[in-house]
Amino acid sequence: MDESGFYLLPGRVKTYSPQGLTPVIYEWQTRDHLSVMAGLTRRGRVFTLVREESLGAAASAGFLAGLLRRSPGKLLVIWDSSPIHRGREVRELLAGGAGRRLHLEALPFYAPELNPLEGLWQQLKHVELRNVVCLDLEHLREELRLAIARVRHKAPLVRNFFAGAGLL
Repeated sequence: MDESGFYLLPGRVKTYSPQGLTPVIYEWQTRDHLSVMAGLTRRGRVFTLVREESLGAAASAGFLAGLLRRSPGKLLVIWDSSPIHRGREVRELLAGGAGRRLHLEALPFYAPELNPLEGLWQQLKHVELRNVVCLDLEHLREELRLAIARVRHKAPLVRNFFAGAGLL
């Protein structure tokens, strides 16, 4: 599991222009964004939670509860050591019985190269949403939904995110 933000500001990508003329892209400055929490399985499944507000411990607990509803048996969740993963709501979920099916394992601090979700964020931001400019959050939400759907249909690619993190 991991979290990332998707902003209305377009990502920087390479473009073409006539020789000697630097392309100029005019953009408006805004901090409007979508916060995304995601989880991957080694079988290539992708689970997501998208919100317009920043994610906290309540979102982490809700996401874990959703995973438990959708997945039978025991679950191993590998995530970073973010404070939102150690909050009261997560502790209460585990104490309320979820701890029997759910094992949480924290990645070392500052080790994004060990997190398979980094591959998903790169794929979404630099491939699926490359050159996509959205005028409002609803448009961004729809483009993100479509991008995630495309990735969900590429199970071998999702499995490669684990290989890239050295977990296969």
